[in-house]
Amino acid sequence: MARLDVRLDKERRRRLEELVEERGVPISAVVRCLIDDAYEDVVRVRRQQAAERLIGLNVEDTPDPDTLSRELEAAHEPGGLH
Repeated sequence: MARLDVRLDKERRRRLEELVEERGVPISAVVRCLIDDAYEDVVRVRRQQAAERLIGLNVEDTPDPDTLSRELEAAHEPGGLH
C-alpha cells in the first residue's frame, strides 16, 4: 500500500472526523470508501453515456440486456479511466 499525505482545512477535517466517528472505522478506511464511491459514480456515468450513445445509433438488431451489460462492463471496466 502506498502512503498519501493530504492536507485538509479545518472544516473538511471536522467532516472527516464526523464520518470516522459515525462509521466507527479508521480515517484511512473512510477515505478509501469515499474514493471507491466517487470512482463508482464516474463509472456509472460513463456506462450511462455509453448506453445513450448506443441508443442513438438506432441499431435494429440490439443484443439482449445481459449481453449488452457484459459488453459495456468490458468496455468501461474499473481501471480504465481516461
